[in-house]
This record gives sequence, structure tokens and C-alpha cells, in this order.
Amino acid sequence: MKDTLELFRYHVWANKRVFEHLRKLPDDLYRKPLNSVFPTIGDALAHIYSVDNTWLSIMSHESPEDIYATMTSSLEEVKDATLNSFEAYFAKIAARYEEFILNHQNDLEEISEYPLKFGELRANYKDLVRHVVNHGTYHRGNITAMLRQMGYSGVSTDYGFYLFELKR
Repeated sequence: MKDTLELFRYHVWANKRVFEHLRKLPDDLYRKPLNSVFPTIGDALAHIYSVDNTWLSIMSHESPEDIYATMTSSLEEVKDATLNSFEAYFAKIAARYEEFILNHQNDLEEISEYPLKFGELRANYKDLVRHVVNHGTYHRGNITAMLRQMGYSGVSTDYGFYLFELKR
């Protein structure tokens, strides 16, 4: 449980670093359209948020209809979000994940079956949380590339920097 929770806390830390960095840049930059992986940095943030919500719904064994509703409502929820609002939404889903991990600390490695539109997935909670973190890492990298495309530097969110910050 400790490893899974710590890995998820890295995900939360890395997202916060992105928000802190974006606040130092021009106010409207995260909404500036560009020809890249996502139309805007805000769209990349919305995608990370929506996928985090969607996987929590999947791990909670919600119905396929409820999972789809979560995915679409999450995107709608942040459609016009300010950076501060985005950060608040991210904090809310992070708290839900932390609670979920703590509530499932005794069965994180138990295999469950998840009927998804791609087929049936057999996985444990630990692996799905790892997927959520990896997904966020991938798209934070997209955000860095998008910032560089606009002439700004990104911020390092490597796991090693997280460990340095924890003073290990």
C-alpha cells in the first residue's frame, strides 16, 4: 500500500508543479491554440483530469454507462476552468484517490475484472494506479513540449526530482 500511495502522491506533486509553473507564465497561455498534441494546454489538463476520474470510476466497478458519464462530465466540468479552478479539481480527485487507496490497502493486489469497451481487463488496483500515474507523466511531457513550442520552458516533474524534494 505504501508504494502505491507514494507513487500516487508523486502524481499529485507533479501536477502541482505544472500548475505552479503555468501561473508564472502569461495568464492566457494555457488557452492559447497551437498545432500540437492537444489544441491547448488547457485541453491537455482537461484530458488528464478526465482520465483520472474515469479510471477511478472503473476501479470503483461502476457501470459502463456511469463510467462514460464520468468521462464526459469531467471534461464538461473543466471546459472553461481557470488555472486555479483546474488545480482545485485536481486536488479534489487526488483526495478521492488517496481515500480509495487507503480504503483498499488490504486488497491492492487482488485481481479484478473490468469490462471495458476494448474488452475485458484483468488487473489489480496497484497496476491501475500505476497506469494513472504513467498516463499523467506522459501528458505532462506533452505540456512541456507544447510550452517549448510556444517559446517557454517547461518544468521538471521527473520522479527523481520528487525524491530529491522529499530529501531522501
